[in-house]
Amino acid sequence: MIEKAEPETDGATASGDTIGIASADAIGIASADAIGTASADAIGRVLGTQAASPLSFWVGLEPGRVVQLDDVVVTRRDAPGFGQVLVAGVVSAVEARHEGAAFASDVFLIADGALPAAVVECAEVRVTRVEPEVFVPPLPGAPAYRAQAGDRDQALYFDVMERRIPIGLGRDGRPMYANFDFLDGTRGAHVSISGVSGVATKTSFATFLVYSIFQSGVLGAEAANTKALIFSVKGEDLLFLDHPNTRLDAAARAQYDRLGLPAAPFGSVHVFAPPRPGDPNAVPDVQARTRAVSAYYWTLAEFCAEELLRFVFTDADDERAQYSLLVGQVAARLQSWAEPVGDGGAVRVRRPDGDAGPVCRTFADLVDFLAGQLADEGSRAAWTGAPTPLGTVNAFLRRLRAAVRPLAPIVRGDLPAGLPHAIGTSGAQVTIVDLHNLPDRAQRFVVGVTLRGEFARKESAGTARPLLFVVLDELNKYAPREGESPIKEILLDVAERGRSLGVILIGAQQTASEVERRIVANCAVRVAGRLDPAEATRPEYGWLPATSRERATIARPGTMFVTQPEIPVPLAITFPFPAWATRPAEAGQRDPVTTGVTDPFAGLPGADDDIPPF
Repeated sequence: MIEKAEPETDGATASGDTIGIASADAIGIASADAIGTASADAIGRVLGTQAASPLSFWVGLEPGRVVQLDDVVVTRRDAPGFGQVLVAGVVSAVEARHEGAAFASDVFLIADGALPAAVVECAEVRVTRVEPEVFVPPLPGAPAYRAQAGDRDQALYFDVMERRIPIGLGRDGRPMYANFDFLDGTRGAHVSISGVSGVATKTSFATFLVYSIFQSGVLGAEAANTKALIFSVKGEDLLFLDHPNTRLDAAARAQYDRLGLPAAPFGSVHVFAPPRPGDPNAVPDVQARTRAVSAYYWTLAEFCAEELLRFVFTDADDERAQYSLLVGQVAARLQSWAEPVGDGGAVRVRRPDGDAGPVCRTFADLVDFLAGQLADEGSRAAWTGAPTPLGTVNAFLRRLRAAVRPLAPIVRGDLPAGLPHAIGTSGAQVTIVDLHNLPDRAQRFVVGVTLRGEFARKESAGTARPLLFVVLDELNKYAPREGESPIKEILLDVAERGRSLGVILIGAQQTASEVERRIVANCAVRVAGRLDPAEATRPEYGWLPATSRERATIARPGTMFVTQPEIPVPLAITFPFPAWATRPAEAGQRDPVTTGVTDPFAGLPGADDDIPPF
């Protein structure tokens, strides 16, 4: 229950919080008793020296009262014929000055008491909501209050969010929310997160957002089947999301309590990693994690049958080159002329004359075969589909040979048959695809092929539920503003059609100005952490007011500015320290109760007496 402000007596409140210039009735202002749900925390009055409008107004602060940027402020007035009107907004600027000083040097005289002056503090309030929608300005002299409880929810539209998820804490230490309707495709979808690498905590916020979606209860019965696909490029830091963070302290746990979230790691995680180079059994190439890790690779038979050659050429230089058309021609020939050999994924590619070629068991074997066919004038035209200049063919082969080393560990046909190697999201709630040990060209290949497979699977399912959240860092690398590539085509498809198919992109990048415009434009929720000063001036950050842009250049790690369609101003939030390990050194022991993992040897007689084999 919220206390009402005390009625004014002799031009001031009983508590001394406000100073009355004239009576409330005399200027048509609602009395304190009529404030209703407004907080008793009065901060001052609407200024009369600055023009007030239905969109913004200034508040003169009472002596001893302090407000800061992002505080929520409300005031009320009686509008004839409409009743009481709530005008609520967010503090966008705070100023302090000497009233009575004329020159800069007067500050010293005032400090010495030689010149009379008063210190005046004023706050600009940017209006976020007028309820009911009677767009009248607040009246000068009207008392202004720091919003609490119901007023705060009204000012930030939290009261109309039927499905909301906590995204962090506001400057007042209370929860901030996002409307899930703009995340799951109901009214919008996709998230864009921008900020300086290593400072903006983009990946940490992306994982926290996914965690909040899973744990807030907004998914209801769908939570068990909703999936997240995370591509990891920063070492092994994201491979321990299902382990508790040993650095989590009591203060961070209290923040999770305020957000209504459990301070616990992700419950179901499976990691896919590339095979170790030279390992005949395709052991995953990870060092610190040994449980729930699978190797991924593509056999040569899959490479040819699924026309994956186009994902070998995904650099911007590739798309500007004249051999881009040649890639599609050769991929189509491989699909038609390659035949599987045995069960290990090796292939034999027929020559244009119908003769069988050699068996290819490695990616290098396949490239050598293609090089021989394209160098031969008698077979070149059959592979290219039309007369092609030798210079174009040689450029194609140079790029293809350059891809042998990075792709050899993940495109092969020399491993034993029957080894599981496909990346899938059905085995766990969170699927992590580790890329950090792969060169850039191989990373692009994995991202492109995996996204194409998951998007095709959702298309074939014919329903948007269950949802799939895709977390992709370095979005500017995979979907640059200039040029075309197979990966960019897929990401554009996800941005434009993923909403109807239940594929939600959570993209992170250092510079949103370098990402394809249509992808950023389709993101209903946009987030900015610490920004480079030059980047902050780009038009892609037009959703940030000038003061927020300046603040973003000095924001601390963990501070994010979030905008969503319902709220006309960005919310400045801080999200809690991760409850899950963000690097191997932080990983604690997993809780069998919460993770469902039990010791398979528990209860065996004499188990404690056995000598460990290592």
